[in-house]
Amino acid sequence: MNVKRITIDEDLRKAFHIRKEVFVKEQDVPLEDEFDEFDKLNGQCEHILVYYEEQPVGTGRVRWVDEFGKLERVCILEHYRKFGLGKVIITALEEIAQERGTTRVKLHGQTQAQGFYKKLGYQTSSSVFIEDGIPHLLMTKELLHR
Repeated sequence: MNVKRITIDEDLRKAFHIRKEVFVKEQDVPLEDEFDEFDKLNGQCEHILVYYEEQPVGTGRVRWVDEFGKLERVCILEHYRKFGLGKVIITALEEIAQERGTTRVKLHGQTQAQGFYKKLGYQTSSSVFIEDGIPHLLMTKELLHR
C-alpha cells in the first residue's frame, strides 16, 4: 500500500470515483452535496489517493480553515476496509498539514467511526450533529512537533 498526492486531473477523477462509490452510492449522500468548490487542484486543499495492490482504493483531502487543517472526504472502498488504510490516510493528511505549519487538525467524523478516530488521538469536541443525513461529531487533535 502506498499514498500518492494528487497533482493531475486523472488522479483527481480516481478520487472522485471512490467518493462517489462510498458517499453517494453506499451512504446516500446527494451527489450535489458531495462535490464542492474545493475539488480542484488549485492549492486550496491537498488531495491524496491510497493504493492497495496497485489499485486506488481510498482517498481524503486536507483543507486549511482558520488555524486548523481540516481533514475531509476520507473514505475507502468497502472491499478494502479492515486493511489499516484508514490510519494510512489520516496519517498522510496530518503530515501534509504539518508540512504547511499547522499544529491542529479537525474533522467531522461519522459517529460510527468515533472509536477509530479516538485511537488515532482525536478528541470529541461537539455533540452529535447531522451532515448530509448522517450523524457526525467534530473531533480535534493537537499534532506533535517533529
